[in-house]
Amino acid sequence: MNNSRRDFIKKTTATGAALLAAPLVFGSAEGTKPQKAKDAVVPFKLKYAPSIGMFQEHAGKEIADNIRFCNDMGFRAMFDNGLMSRPPAEQEKIAGELQKYGMDLGPFVLYADFPVTSFVLNKDEIREMLVKKMKEGLEVAKRTGAKWALVVPGHYDERLHRDYQTANVIDNLRYCCDVVEPAGLTIVLEPLNTIHDHPGLFLNGIPQAYAICRAVNRPSCKIVDDVYHQQITEGNLIPNIEAAWSEIAAFHCGDNPGRNEPGTGEINFRNLFKYIHSRNYQGVICLEHGLSKKGKEGEAALIQAYRDSDSFEA
Repeated sequence: MNNSRRDFIKKTTATGAALLAAPLVFGSAEGTKPQKAKDAVVPFKLKYAPSIGMFQEHAGKEIADNIRFCNDMGFRAMFDNGLMSRPPAEQEKIAGELQKYGMDLGPFVLYADFPVTSFVLNKDEIREMLVKKMKEGLEVAKRTGAKWALVVPGHYDERLHRDYQTANVIDNLRYCCDVVEPAGLTIVLEPLNTIHDHPGLFLNGIPQAYAICRAVNRPSCKIVDDVYHQQITEGNLIPNIEAAWSEIAAFHCGDNPGRNEPGTGEINFRNLFKYIHSRNYQGVICLEHGLSKKGKEGEAALIQAYRDSDSFEA
């Protein structure tokens, strides 16, 4: 055994002992059944995906250590919004570590230029730009094995009727699908709230995204349902998930208000996750949120929040 591997085992053993001793992590929330310490290493029922670097206080900054730590804590997926901007060697390293532990990789951001009016326009130069972006995304997918690439259709055009913009978005997405579909990559459209975080964006609701995906009518064009954004935009989370189920390929989560871990806002994540699990969902749920507390205590509280939310009866 080499020194670096021996040092890592010592580090994670010490970390594990500290976590197991912390009631914050492996205690139980009010109204839930007590959890034993050994439950900390039992895989979650769903594939919750922390971002790489989410547990730096416990795992440090090294990519491999972060992925190992998440696997040790029971997570079976990771995600990295900034995957495209990483050097190819880092992309390949992430893929190798995930493959080692049999973990999935959630959607990476392929195109999300919020202030730019793009998908809503019927212009050759826009389509050329989008096709180029899709090809760049394919190279990342080839290096990492990623199955999903996140796309935000951009800003709306105040000078063009919304229905024309919708038709242009549909047409432009078909051009994108022509590029990614043969390689097995799926575009996931993310509706974002325009009330609090992203004013002016074209795509903001699950019903709107559902209608667009049905119109595009391609297996490579689906939805990533970010329940933080949709709680702000429309609420009615479970009925909207049920209605749009055939077009949802991935989830993002974060509580509202605050956009932190479950239990810090108004969303009933245990019921939400129970419903998603009942549909035999095999995809990822990306932890696209912050931590309500700082330091190791905050990271431990986040893990406990997902243990509590995942404690539904299957």
